[in-house]
Amino acid sequence: MSFAPPPTPYPSDRYTGEGGEASGRFRPTDAPPGLESDSGWTDYLTTGAGTDGDFGLYRWHMSGPPGGPDPHFHRSLSESFYVLDGEVRLYDGRGWLTGGPGDFLYIPPGGVHSFRNESGAPATMLILFAPGAPRERYFEGLVERATLDVKPTAEEMAEFFRVHDTYWVS
Repeated sequence: MSFAPPPTPYPSDRYTGEGGEASGRFRPTDAPPGLESDSGWTDYLTTGAGTDGDFGLYRWHMSGPPGGPDPHFHRSLSESFYVLDGEVRLYDGRGWLTGGPGDFLYIPPGGVHSFRNESGAPATMLILFAPGAPRERYFEGLVERATLDVKPTAEEMAEFFRVHDTYWVS
């Protein structure tokens, strides 16, 4: 019996040892959140640093006032959203969609997107960034800047967004 090769080949080998190795990392559900803000909290399930840059996976809990980022895009990474519970509004670059448990949205690099919790009712989703950029520094920087007594200038914020591969659209 023969098998046809997959339509897209596998990436080059990255592990060249023999027999595999015990290298998994476990994060229990009751681990403290990576970030807390007035709108909820974020669990850093695994960061880009923890996956050697392959991906970053975050569980985003929204329980505070309605809100979310304006439409934007990234030049260097894709972003995926998977709604676990509640209702999340997702923008796919063409229009707003209402996402519920089990709904998924993939945005390739350059794709305009956004998300919102318009009701303020509890909602949770997974956000996956690939490759694994240091997005936790971006999230933490936003919370930090929002709590400063002296707000950053427009130029300082523009540089912050550029450094973190976030480009806003009108």
